[in-house]
Amino acid sequence: MDDDDALACLGALSQGTRLETFRLLVRQEPDGLPAGEVARQLDVPQNTMSTHLAVLTRAGLLRSERHSRSIVYRADLDRLREMMLFLVKDCCAGRADLCEPLIADLLPCCPPRKVVQ
Repeated sequence: MDDDDALACLGALSQGTRLETFRLLVRQEPDGLPAGEVARQLDVPQNTMSTHLAVLTRAGLLRSERHSRSIVYRADLDRLREMMLFLVKDCCAGRADLCEPLIADLLPCCPPRKVVQ
């Protein structure tokens, strides 16, 4: 990810409804939600939600897939990962002890998967 990509992502998320939309869709992974259901859950008019979904999609934060007459939106977790890594890439300047609190805060949310042998 470069500066322009990061700015596109951060710009897309810098509006309240879009931030709520992205967070809702992250919680719905891996299934995603139809656009109408996103609008209903967030109590936003469908035409307004369509605009917000388009902004998030252009920034690469959402993916969409047509299912019959509806469009299902999903958060692009790889893009989220890229953005988070871009933001903290140089966080510790070689001093791991500075990043340990950040990593500790993230672990309860996303515990490492245990490999079954």
